[in-house]
Amino acid sequence: MSQRIKFYQTGTLTVGNRLLDAKDRTVQATLDRGNSLTSGHRACQGCGEALGARYVVDAAMRWADNRVVAVNATGCLEVFSTPYPESSWQVPWIHSLFGNAPAVATGVRAALRAKGRTDVKVLAQGGDGGTVDIGFGCLSGMFERNDDVLYVCYDNEAYMNTGVQRSSRTPPAARTATTPPVGNSSGNVFGQGKNAALIAMAHNIPYVATASVADLHDLEEKVTKAMGIDGARYIHVHVPCPLGWGSPPHDTIRLARLAVETGLFALFEAEDGEVSDVTHIRRRLPVEEYLKPQRRFAHLFRPQTDADAIGQIQSIADRNIEKFGLIGRNG
Repeated sequence: MSQRIKFYQTGTLTVGNRLLDAKDRTVQATLDRGNSLTSGHRACQGCGEALGARYVVDAAMRWADNRVVAVNATGCLEVFSTPYPESSWQVPWIHSLFGNAPAVATGVRAALRAKGRTDVKVLAQGGDGGTVDIGFGCLSGMFERNDDVLYVCYDNEAYMNTGVQRSSRTPPAARTATTPPVGNSSGNVFGQGKNAALIAMAHNIPYVATASVADLHDLEEKVTKAMGIDGARYIHVHVPCPLGWGSPPHDTIRLARLAVETGLFALFEAEDGEVSDVTHIRRRLPVEEYLKPQRRFAHLFRPQTDADAIGQIQSIADRNIEKFGLIGRNG
């Protein structure tokens, strides 16, 4: 288990990575980073998925000495990065259907093996819709076969590409185009959805992790660790969406951090089906701190506060904190 790097306000203009030795800085802080997802794409301002994809693929390329093939499911990431005939990718990149990225990645891995190219790594990626809903069967098959592929899900908690419809990763009480808060409804219903990381763990694959764009060191360390493991690996990255969440573009990292600090999104690692490490909450906050800056939850606070719905969301955070032991030496 590595020691987490923590930055504290010093009252100066120093910036995090400049306080570290070069070897301890993030990939993004180095001049020779890959810029695998480069400028010119058409993501919205403050897009968490664009940040997550750049962080993940650059870290993977660093580990593999730029020998990576990426397979990308249909979705926001594919649409804003490759409007025909343009592309913002500087990596061998394949666009698959919405639901078959894991199967295509498995085929790429098999083709490389047949050619004797054991030095090339395969990365598959998609959003929560293409991963946890439409592509879930292919993903489970990839896990069950223990195919040598790293799959990364960028979770913005709805189908943002097609108009902000609910997915099975949409949180309860959230407003989407298909879960409007009308009548007695508080938005998306409680008691549904999937925890994809826990389902991946149930397959007993070598490595599963959750990560956040708000913790770059942690995210890059997990990608680096996953790249060094053979077999099926899965990383679930939380990526706020200003458009779908109704939040200011400059709040993307703030909201990602609040999701962790409230306990609504737990950061952990699992190996062979068992949790092996967790990121403790440094400063525990009530869920209202996370909900209030997002218009998708505005109906919970006006015209009057929906204390019952907020209390149920707080209970979800409390269960996560208890389940994963998120309050520890840093709490």
